[in-house]
Amino acid sequence: MSPIGGTVNLGVTVIRSRHSVRKYKDNPIEEKIIKDALDCARLAPTARNEQPWLFGTVQSRETLRAIADLAENARFIADAPICFVVFGKRDAKYYLEDCCAATMQLLLALQAWGVGTCWVAGEKKDYAEDVRKLLNVPEEYTLVSLVPAGYPEEIQIKTKKFLDEVTFFERYEEEE
Repeated sequence: MSPIGGTVNLGVTVIRSRHSVRKYKDNPIEEKIIKDALDCARLAPTARNEQPWLFGTVQSRETLRAIADLAENARFIADAPICFVVFGKRDAKYYLEDCCAATMQLLLALQAWGVGTCWVAGEKKDYAEDVRKLLNVPEEYTLVSLVPAGYPEEIQIKTKKFLDEVTFFERYEEEE
């Protein structure tokens, strides 16, 4: 039974089970899972069907360490079996929204396969340009997100706000 009532929906179950994972087992991620996750990311909704993205994967231990050294709050990338990278075309009006939708679909696809992830910011970060250069991505793209992934060694579940704390219906009104 779902918390709201009714029958259980597989898609909703995947969404509700996703949590950020920062500690991974050494096991590699299978190629079919990597390709499936990338395929799900490319199918994300996009304004005007522009698809202003470029997706990459990094599995080289040396390159993972280099990215981790650049991303000051994500040193754990060095220990992930893989890191997905999402870049957006700078001149596309809605690249950020589009690439964020693609990142979320990537996270959910990996979750459906039992692979843990953590969304690491790229947009507006000082290291975005350095990561782009490190990966030899053309200048027309900018880093939107880094997604280290692996089979969870440890999951720390953080408490989320309750639904009634973050929603309103029709019009927002302050409670007294």
